[in-house]
Amino acid sequence: MKKINVALVRLIQFAIFVFFTFLVISYSAFMVMIPLAVINVISDVLGLIGINTLIGAFLGAPAAAYLCKVVYDTPALSAIIVDTGVEFVKAGKAKVDAFNKVAESIK
Repeated sequence: MKKINVALVRLIQFAIFVFFTFLVISYSAFMVMIPLAVINVISDVLGLIGINTLIGAFLGAPAAAYLCKVVYDTPALSAIIVDTGVEFVKAGKAKVDAFNKVAESIK
């Protein structure tokens, strides 16, 4: 019976590990996708007024770069973005380590 309990704890631990891994990867991907979405929106808007989408993308890239520079130049904002990602990693590690204690107490 103890082997079943340990296996169940390890299964839940793996599910928590996968969840937090997905959360960190998604957070990182969103930070990359936001400037790409700005480029896409600007090229679509310029496409509505008759400018080719490729030219609109070339015009949208400096606008997205400027927005990234504004975020970088705002000292507290860039620190908050990085700290949030680090807190996701720390929270995930703490939760996975908590399951190790539970599994050891069963043995």
